[in-house]
Amino acid sequence: MQEGDRIRFTYQHKEMEGVLVQLKDDHATVKLDSGYNIIVPVEELTGIETEPLERTKTPPVKVKQDPTLPKVSILHTGGTIASKVDYKTGAVVAQFNPEELIALFPELLELANIESKLLANMQSDDMRFAHYNIIARAVLEEINRGVKGVIVTQGTDTLHYTAAALSFALEGLNVPVVVVGSQRSSDRGSSDAATNLMGALRFIGEGIPGVYIAMHETSSDDQIAIIDGLHGRKSHSSRRDAFVSVNAPLVARIPPGKVEIIDAARVEQRKKAAERKPRVLPFKEDLKVGLWKSHPQSFSDELAVYEHYDGLVIEGTGLGHAPITPIDEHTQEHALIRERIASLAKRIPVAMTTQTIHGRVNMNVYSPGRRLLEEGVLGQGCDMPPETAFIKLAWLLSNFKREEIAVLYQQNLRGEISERSPLEDSHCE
Repeated sequence: MQEGDRIRFTYQHKEMEGVLVQLKDDHATVKLDSGYNIIVPVEELTGIETEPLERTKTPPVKVKQDPTLPKVSILHTGGTIASKVDYKTGAVVAQFNPEELIALFPELLELANIESKLLANMQSDDMRFAHYNIIARAVLEEINRGVKGVIVTQGTDTLHYTAAALSFALEGLNVPVVVVGSQRSSDRGSSDAATNLMGALRFIGEGIPGVYIAMHETSSDDQIAIIDGLHGRKSHSSRRDAFVSVNAPLVARIPPGKVEIIDAARVEQRKKAAERKPRVLPFKEDLKVGLWKSHPQSFSDELAVYEHYDGLVIEGTGLGHAPITPIDEHTQEHALIRERIASLAKRIPVAMTTQTIHGRVNMNVYSPGRRLLEEGVLGQGCDMPPETAFIKLAWLLSNFKREEIAVLYQQNLRGEISERSPLEDSHCE
């Protein structure tokens, strides 16, 4: 049994068939005929039958680009968007240079003069602050070379973290930077890769500075949503329209052949604020920032690990609450939770966000929230998604002093905090 063989076997009383993609550490990765991969322990497979197959080769493609079109760089970090599967061998073949990329998506030539670079080939779950710095510096290098826009491709699972990180790290952007992924591999008939890339390129043609996400707005190929990089969130594990905009309208919608601007105020603000000398304000790569989710039956010991951290974001309930009030013999632990939060807030920045995702933190409404404010918990009035709050706090810790962070966290630095509406004011205060 070798990588590239076609393999038939029984696993957990089910007969399966596909191509052996990888054999490593007594586990086999098999691309099933359905197109999905399964990782199985070899010792649990029975009735194994194999059929050796030869690898197919992709012929070289000659590409003639139009130098009159805008120059756009595509920086790859991994994910399925710039790869295809050789179904004879099951191997995933990376397509990263311009010729290979255009062989996959020839329609890109209609909109831009494409340049392509590989930064990493990794799952998005493996992203760390160091990778955000690598991407941000690579983006700046491309901008300094004179490109009209940059696309960053990566896996979708933490794509919204990356978009938020680039939004903070890249100061003074004067071109659009669009983070793009795909929910389905590029060789599948249902792939969203080409449509997402085309939507990103069409939006880049508008020349609106800032960091954005380009993904399907619906499950069909009708239109692409352009989401501000500080308001995006992955809200479904597998649908093509997995990404939504949180607490802000879409920036734009890309139906076939055109661009519809939706958030005209944000677009105008971005154009006016654009600087000519962008720079990178990087993340400290050894920084420890926690993200703790408040829940029923919480214990103070859960917060003990953060004693040695540099900062903490609490994903609170409702308007920004945590179980800190002892009300009977069953809730005495809550007093210890409050003590732990208060102790942490004296030494490190502790910020509140909300599990509801949509809506704003308002710790003034109920007494537990007011107590948290008294203990120095930050975040009052903020409506950032938890992931953006986590990234913002990490970036502030990387670039500012403690006393500055307490002020800056509450301020709208990159458009991450939306303006309060009259409806909010009438219901929450």
